[in-house]
Amino acid sequence: MFDPLVIGLDVGATSTRVLVASLTGERLGTGLAGGGNPTSHGAAAAAAEWGRALKQALADVDPARVRAGTIGLAGVGRLRDDPESQAELDRTWQAVGLRCPYTLVGDALVAYASGTASPHGTVLIAGTGAIAAEVDDFTLGRVADGHGWLLGDAGSGFWLGREAVRRTLAAVDAGRPLGPLARAILTELLGSTEIAARPRDTVDLLVQRVTRRPAIELARLSPFVTSLYADDPTAAAVVNEAAAHLVDSVSRVRPEGDTTPVVRAGSLLTTDTPLATAVTDALSARWPAAPLGLAADGAAAGAWLAARTLPDVDALRLHTALFS
Repeated sequence: MFDPLVIGLDVGATSTRVLVASLTGERLGTGLAGGGNPTSHGAAAAAAEWGRALKQALADVDPARVRAGTIGLAGVGRLRDDPESQAELDRTWQAVGLRCPYTLVGDALVAYASGTASPHGTVLIAGTGAIAAEVDDFTLGRVADGHGWLLGDAGSGFWLGREAVRRTLAAVDAGRPLGPLARAILTELLGSTEIAARPRDTVDLLVQRVTRRPAIELARLSPFVTSLYADDPTAAAVVNEAAAHLVDSVSRVRPEGDTTPVVRAGSLLTTDTPLATAVTDALSARWPAAPLGLAADGAAAGAWLAARTLPDVDALRLHTALFS
């Protein structure tokens, strides 16, 4: 009689990751495919990527041994409200031989669980977008921001890129000398730092270059801001404002004096950036007794959350085995 297994999926707009694990933390199969979020790509395209990643992960594993699964993805509420998309993904699940139930959860919960085994705490995510959420017994509670690029996501990669362009425009408008950040933005978007004889022509051209692209592409400019933190007061000011926005989002869902963990997630907070440092320092100052966790493997977190639904699982020991 084989021991039961669990499976976790971390589904994003750009990648789908799968892990099959034992209840002792042994990693028995992994899968990687393209973006599998049905909100971003449609149910059929998403299901195809799920299928590819699942087949890879189950290549050397009997699917009948898998007893539970958890799937983390953004926009989970929209998927639950779309029976046709749900049915398409159910068919994919069954087509690879899986007969166990699975649970759909938000990507924020998977990020949180990858950084701590504590059932209560807070998760802060900053990547292209930004969101903070309360976690209560591994259920998402109150949420702050995550309002999208038009209305929110303060402190996100999009926000950093937009601020970089706005401050470049202001410098050109005012005829001020251009600092390293403004020169980098002009070079990236216009191919030159030369200002036209009529500065407004440069402003108009820059505005056109930005507005003719999808707005979310502003997030691609965020590395210019973080990389110039030490060399340009404007870049430093943008980073520090972003950190203040992110910590403010946390404060909307987390009371003063809270000692539960705060897990930082998203590319801007899990890599070595000045923004990650500024946010970490601000969180430590605001909640000095709170442990600070860092998000890791989302697929492993999905597998761990699935294991918690099974009887007689030592959840703490399994978390240590999966993430140590």
